[in-house]
Amino acid sequence: MNFCLRRKNAPSCLGVSERLSYQNIDPPKHNQMSQLPNRRFHKLHERILLSRGLSFILGWGISVLFPLAVYFGSMSLQLITQGQRTAILVTTIAYHLSYFAVRRLASTYPGERSGYFIVPQVVGIYVILALIALLLRLEISRFLLVSCALMALAWFLVEHIFLHKYRRLKLAIIEGGMATHVLALPFLDVRILKNFDLGGVRYDAVVADFENLDDPTQRFLTSCALNRVAVYDAKIVYESFSGRVKINRMSENHIGSLLPTPSFELIKLLCDWLIVLFSLPIVIPICTVTAMLVKLESPGPVIFRQVRVGQGNRLFTMYKFRSMQVNGGGSQQFTNENDPRTTRVGRIIRRLRIDELPQFLNVMKGEMSLIGPRPEQPAFVAEFDKRIPFYSYRHVIKPGITGWAQVRQGYTADADATQVKIEHDFYYIKNCSLYLDLMVLLLTIKTMLTGFGSR
Repeated sequence: MNFCLRRKNAPSCLGVSERLSYQNIDPPKHNQMSQLPNRRFHKLHERILLSRGLSFILGWGISVLFPLAVYFGSMSLQLITQGQRTAILVTTIAYHLSYFAVRRLASTYPGERSGYFIVPQVVGIYVILALIALLLRLEISRFLLVSCALMALAWFLVEHIFLHKYRRLKLAIIEGGMATHVLALPFLDVRILKNFDLGGVRYDAVVADFENLDDPTQRFLTSCALNRVAVYDAKIVYESFSGRVKINRMSENHIGSLLPTPSFELIKLLCDWLIVLFSLPIVIPICTVTAMLVKLESPGPVIFRQVRVGQGNRLFTMYKFRSMQVNGGGSQQFTNENDPRTTRVGRIIRRLRIDELPQFLNVMKGEMSLIGPRPEQPAFVAEFDKRIPFYSYRHVIKPGITGWAQVRQGYTADADATQVKIEHDFYYIKNCSLYLDLMVLLLTIKTMLTGFGSR
């Protein structure tokens, strides 16, 4: 049983205890903190009602069996057509994929488990399977397909609404160091331990800063572990639920752990190229109309070119649709959200992120990726590198058209906000994966619809 997280070259949470073997301590991956079950629900009825098995069976019954029962009624099963059989098979497969996709992304996404991810995932899976069936020219009942998809979507949303509060982790906090930052997280039910006594309260885990432990604290954490109460390093908890890596607590060992794997970089490059190529039939008409509107509204070039800092601190020319007056955007400076230099067309294309579409050319040239830290101007990089430790380390991967910091934080216009932005960037670098990229993509669509962080 994993009851302790510790990292290399850091003090153990078990301290001087000789009764526990370190061989039983298997530090999970960083995001595994978000995947932990609610350990405080250990009674039999709690384990049954909150079990994934019961949730899976009920969801399948509601999203597949219930629409079938309503549709067929008392009809004999012998009268079922081939199209209806195909619909039953497709909807069953779609529910299985939707269930595991919702579970996986909900456990991977740090911070509040937003129900926003449920709708695009479920709809996307059912649409993809329906398209596959049509491409294979399979006879399928569209009524059953749509009704089962709607019931599945309703089930996942209702389950999220009613069980969200029970799946919210309840943590006991020992104040000091990074544990203080955990107290500020709005996504957890946290209680400060005034003394080394849980007071009979059931907690999912006890959280403490492993770099700030004295002997009494270590003995208490050892006692918690022996009583099957999980113990976690505050740093791991903070990173998992804030989506940020604290810069002022990084060491050489941490920096080494932020390097993405070569295999991931290759897969990411191939995905970038494929997505850009397949999206061209939609992107080219949008770019054509945008170019005409930009040219008609104000004199000047349609494409705005600017030197930015890319991977390895190498300079490259980034392309955007011009959204400002030509005489107002020559100097390197922050752009305000309601900047008077912005044209009317510019405000629209910025809100919808259409001004970023020319950067597809940067992606094809290998200078940028679809998802990654946003590239900054050389003057800003030089300034922030002096004021913010490890700033340039964000250039260890390719910059992106959209990124984790953009969808989580939005626009930044000062050094303090930029430091928070860098902490988001470091989190992305440390945890980069196709799942995290998918979440960034979904949140990017949300920001396009809401205008969050536009400038």
